[in-house]
Amino acid sequence: MTRFGDLVRRHRIAADLTQEQLAQLTGLSVRSIGDLERGVTGDPRRSTRRLLEQVLKLPGPTAERADDSGERKPSAQIVPRQLPAAVRDFVGRPAELATLTRLLDEAGNAVGVVVISTIGGVAGVGKTALALNWAHQIADRFPDGQLYVNLRGYDARPAVAASDALAGLLRGLGVPGQEIPPSTDERAALYRTKLAGRRILIVLDNALTADQVRLLLPGTPTCAVVVTSRDSMPGLVARDGARRLDLDPLTDSEAVELLRALIGIRVDSDPDAAASLAALCSRLPLALRVAAELTAMRSASPLAELVAELADRQRQLDLLDAVQDSSTAVRAVFSWSYLSLSAAAARAFRLIALHPGTEIDLYAAAAMIDLTVAMTTHLLDRLLAASLVQSTSPGRYLIHDLLRTYALEQATATDSDEQRRAALSRLFDHYLYVASAAMDILFPAEHQRRPEVVIPAGYAAPALATSQAAKAWLDTERAGLVAVVQCAAETGGSARHAVALGATLHRYLDAGGYYADAATIHGFAYGAAQQLGDRPAQASALISLGRTDIWQSLYADAVDRLGQALALSIQIGDLHCQIRARHNLGLADGQQGRYSEATEHYRQALGLSRRVGDQSREWRALHNLALIAARQGHYQQAIDHRQEALTLTRRLGDRNGEAHQLTGLGDVHIRRGQPEQAIDALAQALALCRQIGSRRAEAHALCDMARARLQLGEHALATSQSRQALALFREIGDLSGLADSTNTLGEVLYATGYRGHARAEHEAALRAALKTADKYEQARAHLGLVRADEADGDQARVREHLEAALTLCADIGALQADEIRARLATPADQGVSGHGG
Repeated sequence: MTRFGDLVRRHRIAADLTQEQLAQLTGLSVRSIGDLERGVTGDPRRSTRRLLEQVLKLPGPTAERADDSGERKPSAQIVPRQLPAAVRDFVGRPAELATLTRLLDEAGNAVGVVVISTIGGVAGVGKTALALNWAHQIADRFPDGQLYVNLRGYDARPAVAASDALAGLLRGLGVPGQEIPPSTDERAALYRTKLAGRRILIVLDNALTADQVRLLLPGTPTCAVVVTSRDSMPGLVARDGARRLDLDPLTDSEAVELLRALIGIRVDSDPDAAASLAALCSRLPLALRVAAELTAMRSASPLAELVAELADRQRQLDLLDAVQDSSTAVRAVFSWSYLSLSAAAARAFRLIALHPGTEIDLYAAAAMIDLTVAMTTHLLDRLLAASLVQSTSPGRYLIHDLLRTYALEQATATDSDEQRRAALSRLFDHYLYVASAAMDILFPAEHQRRPEVVIPAGYAAPALATSQAAKAWLDTERAGLVAVVQCAAETGGSARHAVALGATLHRYLDAGGYYADAATIHGFAYGAAQQLGDRPAQASALISLGRTDIWQSLYADAVDRLGQALALSIQIGDLHCQIRARHNLGLADGQQGRYSEATEHYRQALGLSRRVGDQSREWRALHNLALIAARQGHYQQAIDHRQEALTLTRRLGDRNGEAHQLTGLGDVHIRRGQPEQAIDALAQALALCRQIGSRRAEAHALCDMARARLQLGEHALATSQSRQALALFREIGDLSGLADSTNTLGEVLYATGYRGHARAEHEAALRAALKTADKYEQARAHLGLVRADEADGDQARVREHLEAALTLCADIGALQADEIRARLATPADQGVSGHGG
């Protein structure tokens, strides 16, 4: 069998890399690479192995993992395909396309060279169209994928910060939200690491400044970057070696060719008028498209007559503009098309531009315009026909940034402040109505705990008849909801909408693991509650923020916020907020293995819940007490709590709570060596989780199902289900769940004979558990490593792991403490048993 170090040396030399260059690309030390190649280091750490595999493109055996059947397969890597569709009827630009390809070819694979093609030019000149057309043409040269981000540099809304752009790019590369670092520099470093050695094309669209772009540049020569911007970005050229391609308007012949593609034979019937129209549009593709749509709709009018109208309109604007440039031509074309609209269509155009998100759907548009869905459809069709809006998918619309700016100008000039605020208020109402309806379908038992929403008679809303439809609407609109909550918090007179939306969406964001969005929404809701002087709402938002901190392992922040919320709720006599605060303080303690403190919080929450008759909070307290009891080996007590909580959730019709109790019962059955009973309960739990879209609960159920299958010796199913759980926890960014599922996978791999892989999984679980301060999963990881070290005959390491596990188990009162003490007192050949329960 080929030694891994020999493989590294062979592929390094073939790639014409020195050890120093390989160290720079991987972030490893030169000494580490040298020791590996000389055989001083025999089996490198898993993270080291992966870095070298990625950079050197090592063959399959080095990246092997066990699949569902126990066979070895290479580990999968996310291949992003983020390019938007190429612009239809793209014409011309042969020289520019050839230049971009030449720049790419010239770069080759020289180490240390990063190729950046900065496409500059005026607004509407077709920078994005050129970039995307070229990107699609050469996409096959980048087998590891394509990344795209709109930096919104010249949008009516704020530009995207480099830190936020990095977070989106990392998610595109498969990094879970929990693993995205908080600081910008750390995000940039992780981004460069993820790109190391991969062939990926990155399109950074609509950039504002070089600083916004600089942190988004990869550190590997195998990636290419295209930046579009109205700015020439001399700093990017001077400091970062960018090549600049300044984009001019289309040539006369290209402009006429684009008109021909858009309006057909009328161009050939009157070539002089077509040439004049191209000139009046300053040969800018965006202006040409809008003008062409207007001429196409007025097919009965001679082209020359329409051109004369546009010329007259442009002269009018020239008189108002001290500086005539290409932007005057764009405004002239927009105004020409805009003034041809009916009053209703023009109003629709102005009002939907007020939407704070990137896209708007038909129903939100109807709310803003204050018309029926049928009438709104007719107006949007009119705007589509005029190329003033784009359709991104059935029933969803997008406005180009220049058109949005123009529409907002017209809204400011035409509609009063009161009219614009009223349109936004109707939009906020719409989102609150539909979000409430979706939450009532997904979490009906919590209806009374959400803000009361009265939906007007005859209100038109999307059909959300099923759990799947409700979740699909929330998932589709999630980014828009974040923007809407922020806008509501910042719009005078609409703070109540921000508060209500935060409280309404709480459970969806929590169950789905959308922590970044949750932090943003609850943060704005808290600020809005402060504006209103609404102390109960402040306490509620603080609790939601604290819970989000817990899931991100930010325990100090969580305890601080929850402590504030508890003090505030006691001060105002709000028992319901006191219960929530107690629950989550218990959760923060429990996650860190402080079981006695957690138990006290849960018992107080249970007493308060029974005092106010809140059965929903009652089952949650019982659920948490059962979890601690099971981990400490008090199985009958855990079952009693679970059964009582299960009865309550079924009485309430709370499918989310029922799923949690069934999963908990499965866990206890596994600990008692009753896998068949566990599988029955867990199968019911999984069905419920998938109905309501609770991804975290589904991941926990899958993880426990894998443990049950392992007890039955069903190794293929155990492998599959542990991997599914692991993938879900990674996707939602739950480090605590990640430690659990990684430990489970390690136990499965050990049982199937893959001891090296099992060791790597337990080491990864230990790292995750250390980040979350989860003593229970730390102990479990140490016990897994005991088995691996025993198999290798390393008794010193066995004892180290046993002593670490004993300290942790004793701290949390876990059942294994006595077993480990006996093992340390009388060393034996057999390993420590069990799941760590």
